[in-house]
Amino acid sequence: MHVLVGKPAPDFTAPTVMADNSISERFHLRSFLEGSYGILFFYPLDFTFVCPSEILAFDNRHEEFQKRNTKVIAVSVDSHFTHLAWKRTPVKEGGIGNLHFPMVSDLSKAISRSYGVLHDEAVALRGTFLIDQAGIVRHQLINDLPLGRNVDETLRMVDALQFYEENGEVCPAGWEPGKPGMKANSAGVAEYLAAHSHSL
Repeated sequence: MHVLVGKPAPDFTAPTVMADNSISERFHLRSFLEGSYGILFFYPLDFTFVCPSEILAFDNRHEEFQKRNTKVIAVSVDSHFTHLAWKRTPVKEGGIGNLHFPMVSDLSKAISRSYGVLHDEAVALRGTFLIDQAGIVRHQLINDLPLGRNVDETLRMVDALQFYEENGEVCPAGWEPGKPGMKANSAGVAEYLAAHSHSL
């Protein structure tokens, strides 16, 4: 496993089921994200247990990601045919229904390998990567197979990055939209801690 933060997000072209259920045989990450932020998330397998809860959590927050000019992309080692079959399975029967984001097929496991999330050469761990508008990974989080991620935390990280870019202030522990940032110098640290250390 390796750290990609601060480095260009590994680019790829792969068969993908798009939001409208059409198949793009040559979905290209960089072209898809052009001008947008991206959340690329990996999950182990279609038709499993924790995975549909995470996928639906991302989809339920589609409008929130959209407000932040952020596109979401899912990746697993399944084929695009399996992705499509899962989308066509009703949620009440363990399916995921129609989604607002693409599902990439990583049958060769090359994408999972390039992002450092391939587990035992078999499936992807629950990796989440925040990619900025320049194509640089700014945040990554990798969970073990039994541990579902918190999609609201993913949104918070998008907010934190955009706050930093817009204001030039860093985001202290527990920062949320509406809370103050911190000037990235000694005086800024002292000022912030004097006012907020008790609430950290």
